[in-house]
Amino acid sequence: MSEQRLYQSVAASIRAMIESGEFPAGSRLPGERDLAERLGVSRVTIREAEIALEAQGWIAIRTGSGVYVLQRTESAASLPNVTAFDLTAARAIIEAEAAALAAANITDADLLELEELVLAMSDPTGSDESAAMADQKFHLAIARIGGNPVIEFCVSMIWRIRNELPQVRKVYGRVCHNDGEARTNEHADILAALSRRDPQASRTAMRDHFHRLFEAMLEATESDALAEVRRRTEHDRSRFLATTRI
Repeated sequence: MSEQRLYQSVAASIRAMIESGEFPAGSRLPGERDLAERLGVSRVTIREAEIALEAQGWIAIRTGSGVYVLQRTESAASLPNVTAFDLTAARAIIEAEAAALAAANITDADLLELEELVLAMSDPTGSDESAAMADQKFHLAIARIGGNPVIEFCVSMIWRIRNELPQVRKVYGRVCHNDGEARTNEHADILAALSRRDPQASRTAMRDHFHRLFEAMLEATESDALAEVRRRTEHDRSRFLATTRI
């Protein structure tokens, strides 16, 4: 089993423990060593699985304290049935304004936090999941810095949709796996605009990020459609040839 599939399997196992009530909301998960021994994997795999579960809203990783199970009062079924394109179009509007608000309020400490997250996104030794977590924290931090609790809630809900709706998660996962460099550069541009405390530049940088992401999604979707057409064509050709040989 590949490393990517292994941590996903481990994440599913831990999630099953949570859903069974073995680890109720508010409880602390066993340490990495204990979980690694229990599930027969490395501590690195446990760490990657926990990062994935945090991104999906199952747990909270608190440095120096441990990993805690979160209360889940809503399920994916309660979320709107939208596409990745719907979500990205909304993000271009909502998060662009969140960036403009943040530019007016941002502190040097906030800038340092965002800089560290951009560095985490570009870490060549990191995984897709760790980069995705840094990406999520970057956007949530900007919403928080903006100081409007309604916008912060909206961005938080956006990330729930992005992580929990299968059809959205699939598209984002594929695109983000292939565009690491572009994503890092765009987040660096957003950070640069914020560091100048320039609301308009911050709004534009965030909007440009989502416009490029939207185009990447279109290309990926078109590629998938073409691959499916080729697969069906080859299947029909094989059936035709097999029939004519009888």
